[in-house]
Amino acid sequence: MIASVLIGLLVMVVWTLLAGRLTRWRITGPLLMVAAGVAIGFTTTDEIGRTLNTVVAERIVELILALLLFVDAMEVKGGYFGGERGPVLRLLLIGLPLSILAAVGVGAVLLPGISLAVILVIACIVIPTDFAPAAAIVRDERIPGRVRHLLNVESGYNDGIIAPVFIFALALAGDNQHDTPLDALGAALPAAGYAVVIGAPIGLATAWLTGKCTAAGLTTPASIRMSLVLIPLLSYSVALSVEGNGFVAAFICGLAYRAARSTPPSEPELSLVDDVSILTSLAMWFVFGSAVVMLGSMGLDWRLIVFALAALTVLRMVPVYLSLIGTDFARRDRVMIGLLGPRGTASIVFGLLAYNALDDAPGDQTLYAMAAVVIGSVVIHGAGSGWAAEHYPRSRQTSG
Repeated sequence: MIASVLIGLLVMVVWTLLAGRLTRWRITGPLLMVAAGVAIGFTTTDEIGRTLNTVVAERIVELILALLLFVDAMEVKGGYFGGERGPVLRLLLIGLPLSILAAVGVGAVLLPGISLAVILVIACIVIPTDFAPAAAIVRDERIPGRVRHLLNVESGYNDGIIAPVFIFALALAGDNQHDTPLDALGAALPAAGYAVVIGAPIGLATAWLTGKCTAAGLTTPASIRMSLVLIPLLSYSVALSVEGNGFVAAFICGLAYRAARSTPPSEPELSLVDDVSILTSLAMWFVFGSAVVMLGSMGLDWRLIVFALAALTVLRMVPVYLSLIGTDFARRDRVMIGLLGPRGTASIVFGLLAYNALDDAPGDQTLYAMAAVVIGSVVIHGAGSGWAAEHYPRSRQTSG
């Protein structure tokens, strides 16, 4: 396992040194790390599986998710809703729940041998979008700026909103102690409640202290950058110490921190935590590549593959289209917003956590679904987004 870590670090160093040239060749960091992970996976299949299924691995993945959710909560430009309050709320409060419900319904039909609790876990894995591995989409000027902006704002929040549902689903599916959804809800609610009680005060207090210390000249720009890496780790650790959910606490902490700052954190202030989150995301893509090889021994499960393809298409496109009816987004814009929903780090992290928490077949099924949806997204959103942008009706685009 040490050799795998060393090789992963070496590939990351190579990427940092050649990122400019590799980007021009359309070789992204996630793609390079997946390739390295696949290469390693062929020689360490059994060892990877054992390593992923440990408490240490669970804590590391949770810490990475905590950092990513904190960054997501802080980075939306133009206020909490990026100047698109109505459409964003519709996507998050109507489109997202509809997508999860639709995924559970389709899963119940396609996957009759899997319990509804596990299907809900899988739905939470395959639905959240992530533009980190598909950054070209939000930079493609052939797509209207307003459409790209809305997609970016949505992806910043949907994984944080899904996280409590994911906790509940894991509590319901994870053991035999919770016979009913109410029992599972009773187990999940305290963890989520502690996350709010811990995350919000830490975010508010650290934001207030940051402002006071900055005004008094007691701190430095470099120290502020470091604090933004440490604050989500602090909220995660405190929440965990009282049996709360650490990564939800970090998300709430990020929201509270941003609300309490007189001005949102600037790009220079966020630069270090951004860089750290990119590095941790690359590590997750490396693990993903290794996990894909491990899953190869399971063979092809056409039901999970069809389910993943449905999640990438109709299970997102229809709810998104319906949720935006009544807004000033044209029909073609609503279709484009539904189509452009890549999956990435959030799905990988949720999938790894589910694999760690669930035993035997359910754990393998969640990991398989994660791999299928991420690989499918690479194909559909890697090639398909360029085609969609090329054929977008420019003369009638949404302004922006």
